[in-house]
Amino acid sequence: MPPSGDRGKKTGSTGDRATHFPAIEKKHGKPVSHWLKLLAELGDARYPEQIALLRERHEFSQSHANALVMFARGSTTSKRFATPAEYFASVGVDKAKTIRAIIAAIRKKHPHLELVIAWNQPMLRDGEKYVFGMSASTNHLTIAPWDAKILKSLAPRLTSYEVNKKTVRVPIDWKVDAALLDAMIRPQLTVTRRPARTSSRTSNRTSSRNVVR
Repeated sequence: MPPSGDRGKKTGSTGDRATHFPAIEKKHGKPVSHWLKLLAELGDARYPEQIALLRERHEFSQSHANALVMFARGSTTSKRFATPAEYFASVGVDKAKTIRAIIAAIRKKHPHLELVIAWNQPMLRDGEKYVFGMSASTNHLTIAPWDAKILKSLAPRLTSYEVNKKTVRVPIDWKVDAALLDAMIRPQLTVTRRPARTSSRTSNRTSSRNVVR
């Protein structure tokens, strides 16, 4: 999350990346789980690094490498989602339920945050700044405040999770920790919503103009 690009070929009318998996297993002689494990071992590697692992070391075609990498990154389909509702419908009831609960917990304390689709995944945005993202993979969900410093500061509270540089993996049936989510979000809002300094005289003039209008 978010990937550097989605350059693979279309995978049919459904866009399901898993349609490539039988051909991958037949050509390379190993189950898809083997390749997904190799990608996971790269940690928080970027899209080009993941693609290079498969193409340069294991002679994958671009379309097969892209399908595996994007699947591992939580984008299980190449279909573009126009709305969060479309995304939720694509990931299954259990995953959608937990992601919705995560969003609800955050927006309960920060109702101004806007839920949008970006990089084909649900994101929460404060003005023009993305402050939190989510994605669904086969066996887990990934949440991300997009700030390595925040995750580093929360390290003592994240010992039971798998943490990469900017993301955290949680179970599909995760019991949402609202306090932890707030701790991920709040530092970013403190920066983006810092009030401007004005003198009392300037403030009074501004107030007067607002009243007149």
